[in-house]
Amino acid sequence: MTGVPILTAAQMRQAEQAAFRAGTDEYALMEIAGRAAAEIIWRAGHRRDTLVLCGPGNNGGDGFVIARLLKERGVPVRVAALCDSRTASAQRARAGWDGPVEDMMIAAPAVQLVDALFGTGLSRGLEDAVAARLCWLAEDAALTFAVDLPSGVETDSGALLSAVPHFGLCIALGAYKPAHLLHPAAGLVDRLVLADLGIELPSHVHRLGPAELTAPGADSHKYTRGLVAVIGGAMPGASLLASIAAARSGAGSVRRYAHDLPSAGPHAIVHRQFDDIDEVTGLVSDERVGALLVGPGLGLDAKAAALLDVALSSAHPLVLDADALTLLARKDRPLPPDSILTPHEGEFHRLFGVLPGSKIDRARSAARSSGAVVIYKGPDSVIAAPDGRVAVASGMSSWLSTAGTGDVLAGLVAGRLAVTSDPLRAACEAVWLHGDAARRCGAAFVADDLLDALPAAIAARL
Repeated sequence: MTGVPILTAAQMRQAEQAAFRAGTDEYALMEIAGRAAAEIIWRAGHRRDTLVLCGPGNNGGDGFVIARLLKERGVPVRVAALCDSRTASAQRARAGWDGPVEDMMIAAPAVQLVDALFGTGLSRGLEDAVAARLCWLAEDAALTFAVDLPSGVETDSGALLSAVPHFGLCIALGAYKPAHLLHPAAGLVDRLVLADLGIELPSHVHRLGPAELTAPGADSHKYTRGLVAVIGGAMPGASLLASIAAARSGAGSVRRYAHDLPSAGPHAIVHRQFDDIDEVTGLVSDERVGALLVGPGLGLDAKAAALLDVALSSAHPLVLDADALTLLARKDRPLPPDSILTPHEGEFHRLFGVLPGSKIDRARSAARSSGAVVIYKGPDSVIAAPDGRVAVASGMSSWLSTAGTGDVLAGLVAGRLAVTSDPLRAACEAVWLHGDAARRCGAAFVADDLLDALPAAIAARL
């Protein structure tokens, strides 16, 4: 699994303390953070009039360093503080600022606003008057920057503890935090930039990185490249979408088992009709099947439940989506090894109940209890494995909120599982490719358009 580490507030503090024990000076680290942030702000805004808001802690200290360095470059900078600096490093940074310090509550706005009030670790919201003042100053600025995190955001969950303005750019210091990628906080930032502080960042949670794919070998054939079987149900369009996505995922062969024979779609997909459940049992018995997908368009009646039972008894790695997840919530049966579940919010709650913690915590708990890789879908999809590894996808197109896109993702997941035989890798690759295909489609696309964009998305990662 590739990607940049994501650290909770406690983990970030531990990483910093480890750096201090290894000999890094605390104030020197503040200088590094401030210099990195100042460089980003300089490149984005150059010599525009700038107001830096500084809080009482080390985030405010970063703000004083930023202001000093921007001033040295000729930027017209003003500093406004919420209160006195309270940490030793923040006090030292404030002493290094040779200009006046205004009262934030009466400071005039500027073309550029830098929010260095509160960063990682905020446990309660800003006072109403302070939050309102921050929002007003941000609304009046042409360019807005949040240092580490927007003030008023809960680090580990992305919850909004008080009113938070929209920021053009957020500078993540040292590592990404969950709030950088989890909604609603993630939706309040247009662009996220990571400032590397040069400290070691151990973590089992990462931001989802680009898929790293390989082309088939010269000796490959349709079965060595992966065989996907898809069980259709009451709504044939959904399983057909999923089957086409699997066929365009890089898998070598796709078979669709359903009551119907479609009148359109790629002829490369093998369609087999069945009339009773026993036929399906025989059809899915092929040991070469690398992934069995059930759920898209399955239905929720007794026949659908029987089809799910066939899948659960097959011992093939399963991809369970949509209706299969709702039916699974009514059963108490173990999943075959290397299976993948793809719930959205409602399906997740039906399967696992209301779990505590952040979306990352909930996904990890669900993966551990089910023994399956879980793709907890949404604008901030979280992919969790039973061993505790997690990847968080961000920046997905809001145009994906249309019928059929989940069926396409399910087919992609099944295809990549058949290709790789690695459920976490397959899930990560599929989510990345799904998002990239959506980016290529632009606006107002339908699910069928994603299918046409998949070959280019795959080709870009070879």
